[in-house]
Amino acid sequence: MARYELLNNIAHKDLRISTRFGPEFGDNVGMVPAFPTEYAELQREYPIFFRKEADGSFQSVALLGFDHRENLFLQGSGWNASYLPGAISRGPFLIGFQEQQVDGELRNMPVIHVDLDHPRVVTGQGEPVFLAQGGHSPYLQHIVGVLNGINDGVEASKGMFAALDALGLIQPLALDVRFDDNHGVNLTGLYGIDRDRLAALDAEELHGLHRAGWLEGVYLLLASIHNMRRLIAEKQRLLREQEGSRAQVA
Repeated sequence: MARYELLNNIAHKDLRISTRFGPEFGDNVGMVPAFPTEYAELQREYPIFFRKEADGSFQSVALLGFDHRENLFLQGSGWNASYLPGAISRGPFLIGFQEQQVDGELRNMPVIHVDLDHPRVVTGQGEPVFLAQGGHSPYLQHIVGVLNGINDGVEASKGMFAALDALGLIQPLALDVRFDDNHGVNLTGLYGIDRDRLAALDAEELHGLHRAGWLEGVYLLLASIHNMRRLIAEKQRLLREQEGSRAQVA
């Protein structure tokens, strides 16, 4: 059960956050939300797909494994990638909104909240959130950047995904992945960019995507699919290790 509080340097002056990784921190997940503002970084290492939400809208996701609780980027207490998805990097923090007076007007302004029941919240160890004098620590400055990217990404995704869907570019995928002669998986519920439909767009439709700033994201999404090779290779390595362990026990 989450217990969110508005972050401040008095009540939370001694707050520290563990930056290790592992199932105990909830990192054993097969996919995480991906935001357009981080596509350029994500597409270097993660396959990015779409998933349809309950309301019919789309959310892009970075695939981490081939099962709901399989994260192939976890290695011990580390994360085997140079870029950490924002949904993981943010840890126990999120952006909320609070009414504040700005230039004589009452506005909803973004503020940071922290989940004090999150497993990354620790005492006596981990990264300090505030400096001894009360200022933001380098870690919190990083988190502010991550949260701003997520907030901007949420807003960008609304227009981008609606535009792609309207052009018929988001289509369901049938992914039957084989790891070896005895192991495989059929991934369902994922969507991707239809290359044929993209190639069939006329000049006006392409220019509309470019003008809105979505066209680059489309090509980044397509490029990211090549990372399936890496993910499959990691799964094959894991299966070989498991087979070796069973052989030793036998």
